[in-house]
Amino acid sequence: MTQQLNAQVFAYAKQLADSAFKAQSVALKGLEKVAELQIKALEKQAEATSDFISGAFETRDIDGLRALWEKATTASRENAERAVSVTQEIIAVTQKTAESLSALVQEQQQAANDAVAAPAKKAAAAK
Repeated sequence: MTQQLNAQVFAYAKQLADSAFKAQSVALKGLEKVAELQIKALEKQAEATSDFISGAFETRDIDGLRALWEKATTASRENAERAVSVTQEIIAVTQKTAESLSALVQEQQQAANDAVAAPAKKAAAAK
């Protein structure tokens, strides 16, 4: 009896550890994708800012200042659009990660239900 109980506890612990490993893997992949998106956005914003600053240093007259003003407006709009786009992509990645984690939880619950039901069915059949 004790051996059977130990085997069930061991099987459940192994299953729990496997599920935790899978959940960690899914979460880390999601975090990696989010970090990658943010780094790419930061790189693009840094490029746009450096282009603007180099243009500001080259401005010598009022016409150059007007052109710089228009360039600043365009750069601000593009940065805002890029930020919205990256935010949408991050939300999509987060949603996919949450769905994957939810699926893992459902698998774990189903496996636990099966593990509990199997001995009960076996005992009922033995009577």
